[in-house]
Amino acid sequence: MSDKNRDRFGSLSTPQQAKRPSLLPKPNPDSFGRMTEGFARYMGTPQFLLWMTLFCAIWIGWNTLAPESMQFDPRSLNFTLLTLMLSLQASYAAPLLLLAQNRQDDRDRVVATEDRKRDQQNLEETEYLTREIASLRIALREVATRDFVRSELKDMLEEIMEMQQHEKNHESATDDDEQDYQRKDREVKLVKDLDEDDETIEKK
Repeated sequence: MSDKNRDRFGSLSTPQQAKRPSLLPKPNPDSFGRMTEGFARYMGTPQFLLWMTLFCAIWIGWNTLAPESMQFDPRSLNFTLLTLMLSLQASYAAPLLLLAQNRQDDRDRVVATEDRKRDQQNLEETEYLTREIASLRIALREVATRDFVRSELKDMLEEIMEMQQHEKNHESATDDDEQDYQRKDREVKLVKDLDEDDETIEKK
């Protein structure tokens, strides 16, 4: 079987149901739903109640006070036509109200689903921000503070000053030793010169 026929008839593993031809017209669900919602919304307004009361009052008053030849729904028959009209209205109003309520329930379900998704997304973002803040706090604990840096710099300056002072002391001690060595060398030379002079005098 080709792909075109497979798409047309469906999968062989799925049983197909015979579609019975419908003689009744199928209204558009969206258009019909909007119409029923509008009618149900209008039935819940004070204007509808006022016009309905006025209509029933005129109907009853005409068929009560008008001459019998002009009455089309006489009181003697207990307003049979009015009762039939109100019954038909009630029989149609109840399904229309239920249909409007079902559409409202569907919208509420969609809104609730969107709210749950939004709440889940907000929860995930909050958890992510919480983890980021915790990691930043941990990182800030490891960063050197200003007082710690100042104390370390102060210790380093003190060590440098001590090393410089030690070098100065060492240089001064070296200079003193060199001066002593030069003085002793001069004394030795002077003694040698004196000895040579004495030997020269003795020879003469």
